[in-house]
Amino acid sequence: MHEVEAKALLTNNGSMNLYRGCAHGCVYCDSRSLCYQFTHPFEDIEVKRNAPELLEAILRKKRKRIMIGTGSMSDPYQPCEETLCLTRRCLELIDRYGFGATVITKSDRVLRDMELFGSIHRKAKSVLQMTLTVADDKLSRVLEPNVCPSSRRYEVLKEFQRQGVPTVVWMAPFLPFLTDTGENFEQLMDWCLDAGVRGIICFGIGMTLRDGNREYFYRALDTHFPGLSERYRTVYGDAYEVVSENSTRLMARFHTLCEAHGILHDPESCFAYLRELPENEAQISLF
Repeated sequence: MHEVEAKALLTNNGSMNLYRGCAHGCVYCDSRSLCYQFTHPFEDIEVKRNAPELLEAILRKKRKRIMIGTGSMSDPYQPCEETLCLTRRCLELIDRYGFGATVITKSDRVLRDMELFGSIHRKAKSVLQMTLTVADDKLSRVLEPNVCPSSRRYEVLKEFQRQGVPTVVWMAPFLPFLTDTGENFEQLMDWCLDAGVRGIICFGIGMTLRDGNREYFYRALDTHFPGLSERYRTVYGDAYEVVSENSTRLMARFHTLCEAHGILHDPESCFAYLRELPENEAQISLF
């Protein structure tokens, strides 16, 4: 881990990354791709130590309240957050200034900040986004070795449901020949339905592989599933989009289930929901 003094923080669409790199070790992580131009090892977490100060300066000046999101590139609740508390400090500022917040995570550490999400949601809007992709805990510990398994993440979703904070699930990626089965899909969907998620983001039954993350992924397959990387090379070559042979069938099932239960399931509809921050009299009165 190393610290840097960031010069900028928030993008035009309200997104920020407090960390660069990740310690969770997920074998399929797209953020390892060379196109993101990491200048340090991925596991050597870059910490933007002045992120809260930068965020407060932005919030003080910003006239229009928006949703502020974090976690699209690096998980905001990886182990170093326990002591550094950058994510928590930023959520406290978002709460204080009446903005909305959404985070993407795989970690149950998010439960530490449950009261903040509740406070933000009462004043504006908050949404927990959580990744569910491997239903089997034993397999999850191989593919996502340094973070809690999906069964625990389901419990986190249930807790947010009990607290009245909406949730969206990223059901991706599905790894061909490993997690692209009907059994895995049905268990993930059962958890989503029981947790009452507002939306599910799923781009298809498959994954993407780019230079950088492809090599890391294949090395992991060679370690844990000898011979499987060669099968990938034979079937997919150097393709960016790696689509499961089960995609058509399972995606039809996905859309049917979501329609039946009133769950947002088109990615653009989910993203529109995440961006939306309704103005109301109670919110306006704060200012």
